[in-house]
Amino acid sequence: MNTPSRVIFSAAAAFAGASIVIAAPYVPKDTGRKVHDMDQPQPAFVEVAPQPAIEQPAKAPSDAIVLFDGKDLSKWETKGKSAPTFKVEDGVMVASGGDITTKEKFGDVQVHVDVLIPPNDDGKGQDRGNSGIKLMGQYEIQVLDTYKNQNKTYADGTAGAVYGQYVPEVNVCRKPGEWQSYDIVWRAPKRDASGEVVTPAYVTVLLNGILVQDHVEVLGNTSGPARGYKKHEDQEPLLLQFHNHPVRFRNVWVRRLDS
Repeated sequence: MNTPSRVIFSAAAAFAGASIVIAAPYVPKDTGRKVHDMDQPQPAFVEVAPQPAIEQPAKAPSDAIVLFDGKDLSKWETKGKSAPTFKVEDGVMVASGGDITTKEKFGDVQVHVDVLIPPNDDGKGQDRGNSGIKLMGQYEIQVLDTYKNQNKTYADGTAGAVYGQYVPEVNVCRKPGEWQSYDIVWRAPKRDASGEVVTPAYVTVLLNGILVQDHVEVLGNTSGPARGYKKHEDQEPLLLQFHNHPVRFRNVWVRRLDS
């Protein structure tokens, strides 16, 4: 990309049979930087309009699968197939107890999620309003309080980052206590008959209506020090992360996309 703060990572992945594909830790091309480099430049902050005065979320489109309508968690379960640990309070989901996943599975999909980071969170770095939206349960789009870059953390872990892989184009995080919207277009990885990835995943992300990830090639699982594509089904659940912060969610819906 043309933005100076943009860092494109390169990774060499080797396939070991049909089990797990492991890549070396990401080293950004021509920079020598590794994942979560604290000296990596922060994305420029761009002020967006404050949360509208009208508190009600917009309605989902007619072809959407509504995953949370403010009433219950009937379409969710705790990772591990038990009742969801998130709470429902005043028509929103509150993160607590553990990650939750959708009962339904998805491949290529458009995702919309409204997120609110509590205004009284006084943690620092990754311990400040931390959560995540994980496509297929393992490819994370970061949720974090990075309003005006006042919360110092590694750039590839700021709000709207493809965690540990791509710094957002710009920082358009609203202040804690205001609703923020994530709109994600996800193209799942495609595999051949042996399970080898032949087409990587791609993701586009808009945060608060502003493009922060422009059809970037996902380099594999975003968790752990040595990432890479792990074997999984063509369709997997959507995951909302509990990271020890009572982040709130509402207006969660998806649209299946043609491949």
